[in-house]
Amino acid sequence: MQRSLNIKGVTIKNRFAVPPMVCFEWSDDNGYVTDKNIAHYTEYAKGGFGLIIVEATAVTKRSRLADTELGIWDDSHIEGLIKITDAVHEYGSKVFIQLLHAGGNGIDTEPDAPSDMIYRNVNHAKEMSKECIKKTIDDFAKAAVRAKKAGFDGVELHGCHGYLISNFFNSRTNKRSDEYGENKALFAIETLKAVKEACGDSFVTGIRFGGFEPLLEDGLKNAKAIEAYTDFIDVSYGGDCDAYAPDDFKCSPAVYAAKMIKESMPEMPVFCVHNINSKEDVINALNTGVDMVDIGKASLVDPHFAKHLLNDEEYGHCLHCSNYCRWNPWEMKDPGKKCPGAIKFADIVLK
Repeated sequence: MQRSLNIKGVTIKNRFAVPPMVCFEWSDDNGYVTDKNIAHYTEYAKGGFGLIIVEATAVTKRSRLADTELGIWDDSHIEGLIKITDAVHEYGSKVFIQLLHAGGNGIDTEPDAPSDMIYRNVNHAKEMSKECIKKTIDDFAKAAVRAKKAGFDGVELHGCHGYLISNFFNSRTNKRSDEYGENKALFAIETLKAVKEACGDSFVTGIRFGGFEPLLEDGLKNAKAIEAYTDFIDVSYGGDCDAYAPDDFKCSPAVYAAKMIKESMPEMPVFCVHNINSKEDVINALNTGVDMVDIGKASLVDPHFAKHLLNDEEYGHCLHCSNYCRWNPWEMKDPGKKCPGAIKFADIVLK
């Protein structure tokens, strides 16, 4: 857990990462960084995480997943983002930023998608023209340049969870008859290549990736297709997908997919995520052969989770409280609500 990891010349001091988790309603319609965002990521750096991946950040205003999402669609966003990278670097952590186009899961009245689709019975997405595809790839590249100017150590394309790149990967949402339908990974490949061309090959460029898209065999095929173009693969769930793991597997299906991808490309840095909330969970996940563990809800309970675990100290646990997590903005509208897991941990450390 304390071993460093080198990705394209960027040395990460340990195997703990904070995955990208959107802080809904902290910003506004302009997408600018707030003092709360800066304090949030600074605390993770103080807490010993080797890598912090800043939340999904929109590459264009119309590609957002929420109207309070952070933005990177304009040069005016760079100033605020620099404050995050400076703060994180002060404590010896590395910091990437996730670049998002929400695709058919976006809030635009006519969001973009590889094919016409209705997502969650809400959005009526329209099939993108090839001109629109090329423009969107350029939007990603321009956003990555802004990230580099803001001091980030790398970028992560959001390629899972039913957002645009995920829509292209998945045969249930990509029904095109052209080259982007024939090769479901082509849009991701061209976007990764465009970012590399814009930022230079030495700038770390990776992808958050659906291991089941919709099936594990599809995830493995997509991973092999992008292998030559990405510097790391951060494995989670796909959009409309069928996830599973063997009955005797000690971790979640997402970790199982990461394990299988790592076995198929042993030289690729592979991250895993989902239900990694304890020292035992971390050890079990790393024992699969993956390179980095993403600590999500447990890091919300205890931003110093990594430091506490590495120092063999008490650490906070996610209690999996039903509909009661600040990670879920629709359940936490009441500012008076507090996370029971965080309260419990405060009681422990104050004894």
